[in-house]
Amino acid sequence: MDDETVDRTYGPAARAALAAFPIDPQDLTLVSLSENVTFRVTDGRNGQPYVFRLHRPGYHSLDELVSERAWIRALAAAGIDVPEAVMTRDGRDYVPVTIPATGEQRYAGLASWTEGRLLSDVLAQTIDQNFVEKSFEQLGAITAAMHDQASAWQPPPGFRRHSLDSDGLMGLAPHWGEFWEHRSLTGGERTLLLDARQRMHDLLSGLSRDLSTYSVIHADLHPGNIVVDGNRLTVIDFDDAGFGWHQYDIATALTHWQTKPNAAEIERAFLTGYRARRPVPDEALSLIPQFRLIRWMATIGWFHQRPEVNRPSAIFEERKSWVLDQCAALQQSRGS
Repeated sequence: MDDETVDRTYGPAARAALAAFPIDPQDLTLVSLSENVTFRVTDGRNGQPYVFRLHRPGYHSLDELVSERAWIRALAAAGIDVPEAVMTRDGRDYVPVTIPATGEQRYAGLASWTEGRLLSDVLAQTIDQNFVEKSFEQLGAITAAMHDQASAWQPPPGFRRHSLDSDGLMGLAPHWGEFWEHRSLTGGERTLLLDARQRMHDLLSGLSRDLSTYSVIHADLHPGNIVVDGNRLTVIDFDDAGFGWHQYDIATALTHWQTKPNAAEIERAFLTGYRARRPVPDEALSLIPQFRLIRWMATIGWFHQRPEVNRPSAIFEERKSWVLDQCAALQQSRGS
C-alpha cells in the first residue's frame, strides 16, 4: 500500500482521533505500515514531535494495551529509557477509532517521539567491530535492567498481557501462529517442525516460572527496536510484551546476528553486559540455543499469520533453512 493510499484509508480517522489529545496536531506523516499504522505528528504550538499509532485490530484488547502502558511507565520510573506515553485530554491512554474505508475498529495512542537512529541500521553500516561489541554489551545491560525491574515489580490490579509460556510459544495454537502450516513447507518439513515443536513444548513445560526467570518481558528486544541517540539507547515497540522466560529476551537479541562471522564475540559481549548488571547461572544460559530455535520457529509463525506484510523473501528463507537444519539435528540426536 503506497503512502497516498494509506493516507486516504487511515488519515481521516487518525486526524479525528488526534483531537482527543492535548496537542495541536500538524504534519501527520506515515512512518510504517506493519502490525500497526504508525505516524509521526508535530505539535504546532512548540514543534514537539510525537509518534501516533493506530493499533492493529484483534491483537490486543483495550485492557492489554493499557497494561502495556503501565509497564512502560514502571520501566521509566526505574530509570530505563522508553518513550513517554501521552494521555488524552480526559485522562485515557487510548481512544477507539473506526476506519470507514475498511470497517476496522482500532485503538489510537500517542507517545513522545524518540530521536535518533535504529541500532540495527547503525550496526549494519559500521565496520568497527569494537563498536558492535560495545553496543551489544550495552544492550545486554539494558536487558538485565528490564529483567531486574520486572522481577521485582507487582503489576497493578487488572493487568492483562498474553503468556509466552509452553503453550504460548510451542503449543498447538501458539501466540504467533501455527509455524508448521506455512505455505512454503513440504510435508516432510512440517513433520520435522511438529516433532521439534513437541520437544520444545516438553522442555518449556519443565521450566520454573519463578519471578527470577519468568516475568513480563519485552519479547522483541532486538537492535531493530532500540533507538540510538549519542550514548543513549531507548527501547521502543512493546507491542509483543507479555509474560515469559528471560532467556527468550536474550535469545531474541542474539538470533538476528547468529549467522554473522563474529556471532560468538557478539554473544560474549551481550552476556558480559547482562551479567555485570544481573547475575545469571550457567544452567539458565545453557538453554539459550533452544530458545533461539523457539524464537525462529515462532518467527515462521509470524510470517504465516501475516502474509500481507511485505518482507524480503531472503530473510524468511534464511531463517526457515536454519530452523529446518536445527530440527533435523534434533531428530537425528533422538534417533542415535
